[in-house]
Amino acid sequence: MTDPGARPPGGSHAVVLGGSLAGLCAAAALAPHVDRVTLVERDRYPDEPRWRRGVPQARHTHNLLGAGQRSLELLLPGLLGDLRDLGMVEVRMPQDMLLLVAGGWVDRFDSRHTVLSGSRDLLDWAVRRRVRELPAVEFREETEAVGLVAGHGDSVRGVLLRDRDPSARTGWSEPYEREADLVVDATGRGSRAPAWLQSLGHQAPEETVVDAGCAYATCVFEPPPGHTADWKCVLLQSTPEEPRSGILNPIENDRWMVSVAGLGGERPPLDHAGFVDFAKRLRSTVLYDAIRDAKPLGEVYGSGRTENRRRHYERLTRWPDRFLVLGDAVGAFNPAYGQGISVAGMSALVLRRALERAGTRGTGRIPAGLTGPLRKGIARCVDAAWMLSGNADLAYPGAADGPLPLAARLGKRYTDRLLKVATTDRTVATALFDMTHLLAPPQVVLRPRVLASVLRGPRTATPASTSPPTAAPASASPPTAPSPGPAAGARLPEERP
Repeated sequence: MTDPGARPPGGSHAVVLGGSLAGLCAAAALAPHVDRVTLVERDRYPDEPRWRRGVPQARHTHNLLGAGQRSLELLLPGLLGDLRDLGMVEVRMPQDMLLLVAGGWVDRFDSRHTVLSGSRDLLDWAVRRRVRELPAVEFREETEAVGLVAGHGDSVRGVLLRDRDPSARTGWSEPYEREADLVVDATGRGSRAPAWLQSLGHQAPEETVVDAGCAYATCVFEPPPGHTADWKCVLLQSTPEEPRSGILNPIENDRWMVSVAGLGGERPPLDHAGFVDFAKRLRSTVLYDAIRDAKPLGEVYGSGRTENRRRHYERLTRWPDRFLVLGDAVGAFNPAYGQGISVAGMSALVLRRALERAGTRGTGRIPAGLTGPLRKGIARCVDAAWMLSGNADLAYPGAADGPLPLAARLGKRYTDRLLKVATTDRTVATALFDMTHLLAPPQVVLRPRVLASVLRGPRTATPASTSPPTAAPASASPPTAPSPGPAAGARLPEERP
């Protein structure tokens, strides 16, 4: 069966599968370069910022890192201003944060790094609103993909879709073909692209999985009456010796969104009293002290699917032209590291730059041979984040099969030392933030000045303070507003030749 509207009356047509942030970013990247983009989403979108089933992690804390801010602003100019106007909170890092890393409390100082903090519901709604304004983009809600349509030679010429149909026995219509010059799979962790490839006679990709057994719980609070503090955010990271973490984020409408996590199989309680008691047993009681008298504004929600999982599409020797996979469908990370949105945006920029180089704008065509080489560019975006989340979670017992390889053991020793030095050394801390914000490649922490400081060790031999640091005095000449762009001289992974 072929959809009567299977192809636009003329010009190029791209279909993006999955209408979460990765799919929205892909649609924004495609819109200036093709005549029509069809965005396919299994859910029906809410009319306002509200949770939906297709984004289960939306009930938990989200920070928009530097690379995510940069990518979204390049794809949808003016979006960051929208987010601030809607109430997302700008948090200077580490000036506005109580940040406890494995090496201790990080000194608070002015830097160029910021995160935007708010609910995922608000972020999705704001991005979706912007994408809806793009004339080339058409949304098809309550529709899902069930397969690819093979084209001439080793290529794809469309996708099999079906629509939600309450009158049907299965709840879905019979599948129909939707023709396209390019199909982008951004359907997330549950992507069926490996099976679709096999149905076309291709191999499924190899997978790498690192699972630290992280489970977390989240609740939204109203701050206690009269609350005052010199911080906006609290982040207490875990260690293999103390495998519990917690984060308090300010979100729109003067609320706090608080998440706590256990690793190695421990699951935080899902009742309010148990949640607060769990917070008391983190590496510091500062988060507990903040929320013990705060008012819960809803239920405690749990989540347990947090493994780092990447599919190595870049290693396949055969690839069907006109098909591309990006976002969590390629690399999904432990959400505690907050990298997924940034990687989705960076990957969409890889696609946009390829279309710019191909000169597709206004031509009514997408050239053959575009998608195969893009796999490596997208893999480089995943590499940058995997070096942090995947490698960090390897330190936890049972996260991967067998003993750690030598390279991972050496990397862990260096990282442990770096996290101690970064607590008091601003040069090292700045390099660490460049890396964690994905604004510079992981090699930034091996630059000569950073390497020398790490090898020299902490500046003081006294034990790290058990109390969080106070905010740095205001600068006489405050730094300019942090840019969502990279650190000076840094090259983002997707910009590599």
